[in-house]
Amino acid sequence: MIRPTRQALFLVLAGLPLMLLALIDEGLWAVGIGYTALTLALIGADAALSQRPSRITLAIDAPAALGVGTSGEVVLRFAGVAAADVPALEAVCDMAGEAGPGAGRAVFATGEREPVARVLLSPGRRGEIVIERVWLRWRGRWGFIVRQDVRGLGHVVAVTPDIAKVRAAATQFVMRDTYVGIKVRRELGGGTDFDALAEYMPGQDRRGIDWKRSARHRKLLVKEFQAERNHNVVLAIDTGHLMSEPVDGQPRLDHAINAGLMLAWLSLRTGDRVGLMGFDVAIRHYVGPQSGLGGFARLLEASARLDYRPEETNFTLALTDLASRLSRRALVVVFTEFVDTITAELMVENMGRLARRHLVVFATIEDPTLDAAARERPGSLAAMARAVIASEMIRERAVVIERIRRLGVHCVSAPAPGLATGLIDRYLVIRREELV
Repeated sequence: MIRPTRQALFLVLAGLPLMLLALIDEGLWAVGIGYTALTLALIGADAALSQRPSRITLAIDAPAALGVGTSGEVVLRFAGVAAADVPALEAVCDMAGEAGPGAGRAVFATGEREPVARVLLSPGRRGEIVIERVWLRWRGRWGFIVRQDVRGLGHVVAVTPDIAKVRAAATQFVMRDTYVGIKVRRELGGGTDFDALAEYMPGQDRRGIDWKRSARHRKLLVKEFQAERNHNVVLAIDTGHLMSEPVDGQPRLDHAINAGLMLAWLSLRTGDRVGLMGFDVAIRHYVGPQSGLGGFARLLEASARLDYRPEETNFTLALTDLASRLSRRALVVVFTEFVDTITAELMVENMGRLARRHLVVFATIEDPTLDAAARERPGSLAAMARAVIASEMIRERAVVIERIRRLGVHCVSAPAPGLATGLIDRYLVIRREELV
């Protein structure tokens, strides 16, 4: 498609006074007609000399997947474009999905032999980004016309949880005793798996002293037991509408998934079995407890399919169904969110019922904006109302968490960046004390 530019319109409008004078003075007709013909010739020549769309070939280089909160580039390479047309070339991508702020407009790199454009992708939510088409526009060499063309692409970029950060953070907990090469880390605890005999040190439990072997070796020896493994750990992630609320630029659901995957990576490395369930008004996904690091790929695939749902969460259905699927005692980590004491009644009731048979960890994310609103010094009546409402919501959250804690449930309530660390610390305490 070709259309004239403002420069061409100004050139045409500049000849209007001459045409009006030609209507008054017949001697100026030839001059007016000549000016019009010259103007049209210049515009036509500019169109003829400009780059034709059929000669431009487009190649796309885009990642197959990106993690939430990370950035990536879509590289558009143009071939067959003349060097004189490069500065005037523009490209805009039509995208479906949340590609991030400012995504779509291509930025051309300078100093390349052929035009290379880069489109930045910064997804904030899981799902898919579809690069449907690219709109191209370039000016003629004299600036009198603009050509426009559209190219269909249909390239899909999957947006998954940011697994690189999960692995890096979880590995720090597993390998923090490793300095050179590979070192096997023993986990001592109060389990039933006998590990070794060690010389008694002041402060150790005297009940672990092996008196027969101590008499034989003529020094006090104490039994050390290794923490039991092969526990079932289930990540129950709420996908209801409250988990779609953004915190620190990402939905609560994505923060929960990242923290859950970090805990899953560590649990699998320490020999436990990990499963995953997504629920809201119904059970959306369920993956039974998996063992070995090969199971982490299945957990990652299942977590990537957890969608943002607008429905209210049905805790009775979800936790009852989960209890029926677990044939042995397990560590169940429930990632969820609530508003006040009234809407949390069914959640508290079903948490207590699940805790009668299993060890339950309740994980929720604190909203920093709520805390900031409660601490804000009110300068107006509206600010005072916000502070009072925020303080009341914080108080009701504390009441609900305390009620859940009194039911024997371990509670982890932390800001989004500290949720994974809080969960891992609690998990290590649970393993060390053999609570499962």
